Amino acid sequence: MTQTQNASRYREFKLPDVGEGLTEAEILKWYVQPGDTVTDGQVVCEVETAKAAVELPIPYDGVVHELRFEEGVTVDVGTSIIVVDVAPGTAAPEAPVAAPAPVVAAAPVVAPEEEDEAPKGRQPVLVGYGVAESSTKRRARKTDTPAPEKAAYAASVQAELNGTSTSVQAVEERTRPLAKPPVRKLAKDLGIDLATVTPTGAHGVITREDVHAAVAPVAEPVVSRETVVEAPGTAVGFAGIDTAAPASRETVVPIKGVRKATAAAMVKSAFTAPHVTEFITLDVTRTMKLVADLKQDPDMAGLRVNPLLLIAKALLVAIKRNPGVNAAWDEENQVIVQKEYVNLGIAAATPRGLIVPNIKDAQAKTLPELASALGDLVSVAREGKTSPAAMQGGTVTITNVGVFGVDTGTPILNPGESAILAVGAIKLQPWVHKGKVKARQVTTLALSFDHRLVDGELGSKVLADTAAILEHPKRLITWA
Repeated sequence: MTQTQNASRYREFKLPDVGEGLTEAEILKWYVQPGDTVTDGQVVCEVETAKAAVELPIPYDGVVHELRFEEGVTVDVGTSIIVVDVAPGTAAPEAPVAAPAPVVAAAPVVAPEEEDEAPKGRQPVLVGYGVAESSTKRRARKTDTPAPEKAAYAASVQAELNGTSTSVQAVEERTRPLAKPPVRKLAKDLGIDLATVTPTGAHGVITREDVHAAVAPVAEPVVSRETVVEAPGTAVGFAGIDTAAPASRETVVPIKGVRKATAAAMVKSAFTAPHVTEFITLDVTRTMKLVADLKQDPDMAGLRVNPLLLIAKALLVAIKRNPGVNAAWDEENQVIVQKEYVNLGIAAATPRGLIVPNIKDAQAKTLPELASALGDLVSVAREGKTSPAAMQGGTVTITNVGVFGVDTGTPILNPGESAILAVGAIKLQPWVHKGKVKARQVTTLALSFDHRLVDGELGSKVLADTAAILEHPKRLITWA
């Protein structure tokens, strides 16, 4: 067998772009191991992007030859994550021709953050694995190893990691510490310089335990119990308060995945769109009675019926009466884009963080259809299976902080959206009803909107109409 024929039997599966323009993903779980047989379309792993958890299918048949990364490692799009032998049973070539070596040699040595540059074209997308040209280029990343020495260095280090090196002294004299990609990632997350870590692994390889051992507790600094004053009227410290805590009492949590994306989106929104928030407190006793009646309605059998369903319907009717609120500000083209559809976002707290999937064309759905869509959205989100497409294209959002016992809040807009409605807790409170103080079901709504395209009058009308419907639900019929 020739070297070319043998090399062609090994196929590398690169991490595809599972969303629109995503650059990295964390490997959550492998469903296969080396030696397992796989078929075209079989799911081999689950990854978490900045938007959602996604299962990845392999695009060909064969036997798993190698998994390039361990679970928990964040990998750049376009990086090879698994190698498959598409011609199992074929005899391997005699030395020195070792076809798999070029495929596997560099991967355990050079972590994604140490590569010179990303592939120039856009990487395969999840569906079809086709390649679309892109002019986007990534900035070259710095590395301690000169480019001409990389190939030789990678080959020698791989030999050392495999235990085949004949010179342990060469390992000890190498200036760049030896560590596998997951260990380098761990050290980077913890802020540990590998050059300062004492290796205990074979042939001087740094292990996870070595990195954790390097995180030594920081001695608690002595803080004065008196106020420190640099200049008259300028207080630097506070009497009786220690401003630092020992590291052993702190937990370092890497910022990645959904949390990283949420933080970036909220900062962008808060400092791009001028937010205005208005509040209204209202009696929703009639709405709560309607919820109870709908639960007994045969047409709603098997569907999730709760106050959020009627609040969503009320907001949709209010948007229909005030369509100007359902728009987006296009800064680049200096235009306001009026939307003729409502993709209603529902903020959902999941184990991976806050996500906001949306119900497409919510304005066209009947109450049973809206209930079904809400139920599906919540169950999929809790399972962590929300697709990136389900979180794109939202126009207006509802966030239900009342489920946490919170009265209200000042919600931040999702980037590209015009308004977001926060729903507070529904509580039994004293309320003046028909001239008498009675116990009524009361809640508070808060509407934040983009003041560039929604002025105070329009925002107030949307909030007032939503509240009016919830106070008198029959308006769902007369106003719809």
